[in-house]
Amino acid sequence: MRDQLERILQSAVTRVHAGDSLARFVREGGQGEIRIGDRVIAPGAGIWIAALGKAAPQMSSRLETIAKTRVRGGITIAPEGHFQGGRSLLTEVEAGHPIPDRKGEEAARKLLALVERIPSQDVLVVLLSGGTSSLTSCPAAGLTLEDLQKTTELLLLSGVAISDMNSVRKHCSRIAGGRLAAASGTRTIEVLAVSDVPGDDPAVIGSGPCSPDATTFSDALGVIKRFGLESALPARVMSHLRSGNEGKTEESLSPGHPGLVGVHYEVIASNRDARLAACVAAEKEGLRAIDLGEILHGEASEVGRRLGALAASLKVSEPTLLVAGGETVVKVRGQGRGGRNQELVLAAAQIGSLEASGRNTAIMAVGTDGRDGPTPAAGAFADHRTMEKARRAGLDALSMLDDNDSYGFFSSVGDDVVTGPTGTNVMDLALVLVGGDDG
Repeated sequence: MRDQLERILQSAVTRVHAGDSLARFVREGGQGEIRIGDRVIAPGAGIWIAALGKAAPQMSSRLETIAKTRVRGGITIAPEGHFQGGRSLLTEVEAGHPIPDRKGEEAARKLLALVERIPSQDVLVVLLSGGTSSLTSCPAAGLTLEDLQKTTELLLLSGVAISDMNSVRKHCSRIAGGRLAAASGTRTIEVLAVSDVPGDDPAVIGSGPCSPDATTFSDALGVIKRFGLESALPARVMSHLRSGNEGKTEESLSPGHPGLVGVHYEVIASNRDARLAACVAAEKEGLRAIDLGEILHGEASEVGRRLGALAASLKVSEPTLLVAGGETVVKVRGQGRGGRNQELVLAAAQIGSLEASGRNTAIMAVGTDGRDGPTPAAGAFADHRTMEKARRAGLDALSMLDDNDSYGFFSSVGDDVVTGPTGTNVMDLALVLVGGDDG
């Protein structure tokens, strides 16, 4: 069953590879034209590239291959270990993720300087993917990098959903919330995004550097209050947010702002694309496939328990694969290592429903970018034999779940899933196989 799920996962991730997805939207036309979607970049216009996020190297490399001598310059900012090597006209910067670092701040300032000097007749192509918010953390006036680091760390540990997290980050940044587009010297901006957020909302992907922001300082303060972080956040951050709420600090760019005129936006790959590809691959494997939709949200352990119970109770007449997408959260209470996908799978296995089902049942959950939390794993696999393997290894699954030590659990029983960087990032996938071949 694991081999089968890994083949299906590979098909899904391949379908949403960022470089290949870009090539479906960008192509050469006649007489030196470059076409992006249904729009044409005229032969005389130069192309400048700002590639940001975990899939930035794949996207910028493919665009350079297509646009060739039309590329005038640009910058690619990605996490460590994501660059592919090879020659590029662009400046390449490795920066910190998920906690911002000095290299990311410096890269963000280079990015702003770059877009400001783009000639008005040229085109800025912004290639967005997951991780952009932390990789381009340029503090708003009056804030420091340390302020952003502490704020990001607290939000991550508190299990804040990405949309809420970005409503805070957009109000502490010189790039997010449409500010990158407003800083550009050209009003012709093409954004191609690989979506890593629920609903593929452009305002949330990468904290919306070229998108209008419907949230306000008041919304950001509401997130802080809801999670009880007022006294924990740096004093400068709280003062900055309160100042904005009182109208003393300029808001991020709202819908209709003139600084966003000329921005065209395309989502070129999404979780839905990956789920559909997984279903097609499953059917080729002789399985019945059911797309459950983007249902992975909320606390990872609770979602895992629900999926485990569903797998145990589902009545099927043929081997069936359930495919789910989305992004859960983990409120960290323990001292262990893990990620949301490993925690989800451990919860599914720990309640014993897979073991008690009396049939071949398995679950695999992974981050499509190849990274699950602060671990080398992309996610984890469990089947009806997982708990027995854990008992033989002397592991207490419940205590390890309580300690947020899902990586310790799965790496010990050999059921961690390691892929390395995948060249994409469209949130997470959970594959639940009921009645599969035990092999």
